[in-house]
Order: sequence, then structure tokens, then C-alpha cells
Amino acid sequence: MVFAKSTAGHLNQLNPSAGNKRIELGKTGEALALKYLRRHGYKIIEQNYKTHSGEIDIIAKNKDVLAFIEVKTRQSLEYGLPQEAVDTRKQRQISRVALEYLASKNIQDVDCRFDIVAITWLKDQKPQIELLKDAFCSEE
Repeated sequence: MVFAKSTAGHLNQLNPSAGNKRIELGKTGEALALKYLRRHGYKIIEQNYKTHSGEIDIIAKNKDVLAFIEVKTRQSLEYGLPQEAVDTRKQRQISRVALEYLASKNIQDVDCRFDIVAITWLKDQKPQIELLKDAFCSEE
């Protein structure tokens, strides 16, 4: 058996099906987030935008603001709320990727913000979706 320390500091037993379930949960969460954001007036520009620095789940316009959106989905609150997983390290990574996106598209003089879509999907319940607008500021 292989064990690894997660970012939350807990020991997790690694097996292929656990990794696949986590990936599938993430994909399902992102699909729910896209639907939710569209219903709330966001225009989706990019999904899973990747650079050498990392990835941004969703880039969208909300009125005149360009939103860089991280989606976090949890099936348990054992390790905290979904949005708590977007720690300082993750915020810095998202900020770097956002700057790279703006530079690559030659986008200037536009209002930007960082949002989080937090999805809590407990067993035998409907998913609860919370949109946290302007969830953190860039230090870059």
C-alpha cells in the first residue's frame, strides 16, 4: 500500500480508483459551476486554461469584469469547506496564471477579480453551490 500526505496534512491511502473518483468529482463540479455561472449572467470565455504555472478552471465575463474562477467540490466537510482549499499558495498560483493569460491575450485596462465556486455535495443530498465573488486579491 502507498500512502501520501495530502495538502491538508492528512494521510491518504492512494489507489487508482480513489484518484479517478476525485477527478470525476472535479469534472462534475466544474460542469455544475458552468451551468450555475451561466444562469447568473456570466459569459464563459475559457475552461481549464493551462500554462506552465498552473491552471484556472474558468475564465468568464460578469458584466464588465473579467473573473478568474476556481471551482472546489467536496463530498464531505471532514477537511473543511470547499473554499478553504484555496489557500495562499493556490491563490498565488491562480494569480500568476491570470497574469499570464492577460499578457498572452494582450488584455489591458480591464477590471479583474478572483471568484470561487464552492460546491458541497454531501451523500444523498443535492449539491449546494456557493459563489464567492472577489474571494481573494492578487499579490502579484
